[in-house]
Amino acid sequence: MDTKQIDIILELSKTSNFNHAAENLYVSQPTVTYQINAVEKEIGFKIFERTGKGAIPTPAGVEFIASLRFIQETIKRSIEQGQNFSKQFKSNVNIALPSRSSIWYLPQAMEVFSQGQPSVSVTPIFDGSHSMDSFLRGEHDIVFAMLEQVKRIPDITMHQLFKSRIYLVTKKEDPLAKKKLITTRDLKNRTLLIGGGSPRTLNVVQQRVLSATGIHYFNSPDHSTSLTYVAAQKGIVLAPGFLNDHTNEFAWTPFDCEETIPCYLCTHNGDQRMEVLELVSILKSFYQKEADFMV
Repeated sequence: MDTKQIDIILELSKTSNFNHAAENLYVSQPTVTYQINAVEKEIGFKIFERTGKGAIPTPAGVEFIASLRFIQETIKRSIEQGQNFSKQFKSNVNIALPSRSSIWYLPQAMEVFSQGQPSVSVTPIFDGSHSMDSFLRGEHDIVFAMLEQVKRIPDITMHQLFKSRIYLVTKKEDPLAKKKLITTRDLKNRTLLIGGGSPRTLNVVQQRVLSATGIHYFNSPDHSTSLTYVAAQKGIVLAPGFLNDHTNEFAWTPFDCEETIPCYLCTHNGDQRMEVLELVSILKSFYQKEADFMV
């Protein structure tokens, strides 16, 4: 199966019509039919059920098409990276992080880095919850991680970046947003959003808060959902500062607790490239300007 066949399968899955898919791809309808039949023969199962009106993905086809979309996007990204390198860069350093806000100073660090290493590209990879797994498979050069994720992993070097304190996130109009520091007592009769893959340290704080009298809770699957609930006035949430995207949509008020979440950049022990270590050093220098590495 080649990239042309992938494009045809994905286009047919969108249009559900052989003629429309052919028109959109600027090929003939027999070409679309031939290529679909060829792939189905190669892989040993039907991707589409033919109907009087066109083609509908089979259950196996639905899963197959989802995988092909990912493959197509990966190929596209690889081609774009190759084009960038062929024009300007000699090498690349990629850095994986779960969200843009995780390393807030990354754009500034990339700018400084490019001044000293103009022939080296820096590629941010936003890989969500999979960034650490991808890093351990050798797909990334640097990864952002919390200490609890990496403290027992061998063959990596840990570079402390900052300690993230815990904040209460509310609507800006919430009376709690006027306070400079939030205590557990302030949360009486409020609903706290919990769960959502929270770090262990945050779970400890959540459970301690919930043990207080008069505080309710509501389960939320992830941080984005929690923020949606906050916006809908369904509750308030405790969150580490590195999740703050600084859009000024919500109020992030420091919460009164001793716990912090140490955050690191990790590199592979065997990777001693100057450009990797230099990027790490530049990022650390930005955060060292923050008092006590607090974010």
